[in-house]
Amino acid sequence: MVKNTAQKAMAPAKEFFTETGEMMILTGRTILSAIKPPYPYGNEFIGQFLFALQLCWFPLLISTVAFGFGAPGLQAANFLSLFGALDRLGGFFVLASIREFAPFVTAVVVAGVAGTAITADLGARKIREELDALQVLGVDPIKNLVVPRFLALMLITGMLDIYALLFGITGGIGAELLYSQPLGGFFASLFSNASTTELAASVIKCTLFGAIIAIVCCYKGMTATGGAAGVGRAVNEAVVTALLGVFIFNYLFTQTLLATNPDIQTIK
Repeated sequence: MVKNTAQKAMAPAKEFFTETGEMMILTGRTILSAIKPPYPYGNEFIGQFLFALQLCWFPLLISTVAFGFGAPGLQAANFLSLFGALDRLGGFFVLASIREFAPFVTAVVVAGVAGTAITADLGARKIREELDALQVLGVDPIKNLVVPRFLALMLITGMLDIYALLFGITGGIGAELLYSQPLGGFFASLFSNASTTELAASVIKCTLFGAIIAIVCCYKGMTATGGAAGVGRAVNEAVVTALLGVFIFNYLFTQTLLATNPDIQTIK
């Protein structure tokens, strides 16, 4: 009885580590398939890229402007106004928007919009046994289905991060104007604190967020079971797991960045 209770208690942890290992194996196979010729996934890659772009650009615009205007904009401006230092808001946006908010919001939008679509698509193919049929025909599902989605989400998240930075800073400009402040101090502190390292790290981190989202969503879709209800469960699990992976990777990446570049911790 005690043994059965212990096994039931440890089952979620065992399943988590098993899935993590299988996702790491899928990552390795995907990278090898992307590098190794032939490359038959060109059209699929373009289609997936345009599909994700079409779905994500407008939700990302709304989200980044709202986040930029609300959290680091109005809240930080309200705090800085107590000290008469509203001209320092631009420097704060380097910390808030470039380092954290823009990549995070981009990852949430891509996972919630494009990632769910990928999971549902692959899950439906798995339920209809299309993936098994491809293997019988000698077609590698990883090279023809996973690789183009993997590359498309990596590229789209990196590009959308730049898009998110622009509109996030636009929200900060709106907060500055709401407080009837000239924009000279905002841009002066923004450009004095924004470094090439910070901008490059933001884009690279967001690109890797896309890789995590793609792997998790493809894995959940290709292992879906239980009919239409199983596909729905796979979509929910994919979003939660992808965002959990993004949170963990974001912490590790940011700590490594700050440890290797201590100069960017100093606000000028």
